[in-house]
Amino acid sequence: MKILVCVKQVPHIEGVAVKQDNNKMATLEAFGPPRINRFDEFAVEQAVRFKETLTGVHVDVITVGPEPAAQVLKRALGMGADSGIHLLTSTDADPGPEAVSAWIAQFAGPRGYELILCGSMSEDCMTGQVGPMTAALLNLPYATQVMEIQPDRNLAGVSVEREIEGGAREMVFIRLPALLALQPGINRPRYPSLSNLLRANKQGLEIIPTQTLAQGKVNIRRSGFVLPAHERASQLITGSAVEKAAQTAEIMKAKGLI
Repeated sequence: MKILVCVKQVPHIEGVAVKQDNNKMATLEAFGPPRINRFDEFAVEQAVRFKETLTGVHVDVITVGPEPAAQVLKRALGMGADSGIHLLTSTDADPGPEAVSAWIAQFAGPRGYELILCGSMSEDCMTGQVGPMTAALLNLPYATQVMEIQPDRNLAGVSVEREIEGGAREMVFIRLPALLALQPGINRPRYPSLSNLLRANKQGLEIIPTQTLAQGKVNIRRSGFVLPAHERASQLITGSAVEKAAQTAEIMKAKGLI
């Protein structure tokens, strides 16, 4: 079985500062080195577990981004993946989910992967679109918010438990090849081992400049960030309980809430 895991490099969300210029436009500045998207670590872990429990499993990891994004591939290799593919972009600007999914689909289409895994979303954009869009471009069945995966005996399909609205869950059977977007909690991602990290540092990556691929659409333009106004208006309501209730109702009516 050939498995492809999609991973993304994201900024340290805990260390992001917002700066505002004279034009009232805000910019984000992240502190510390970027890291692998934590949602994607669950996908890497699941692929490595399949490799450890099933026969003949090969795990590739792929990322889209500038040169520093190669570090997330090395971390995935340190967790136990077999090889890494870097779709190298010329800038660090986010090309958007349509372009990213188009590039991944162009790479994966002729490679014959039985299973493509990704995280449910990325920590920075949180759109959850790359997985389903990649599946659509490859004409693959897919499931999102996956909490449990059980391959059948012949590896012809997988039984999947996924989270749906209201905290409920449903069971579906999906024939392979397929794409699954995994929900946090499906497993516990391991720390990269020293031996695998040493192997990852020596192992070369397959680097494919995105300029050599058909260019996907870039329909998202980020013009900037605007800080919310620091205003908090309050009104003190006095009187008896009945009077307070009546005043509250009048305020809510005036605001169109009731």
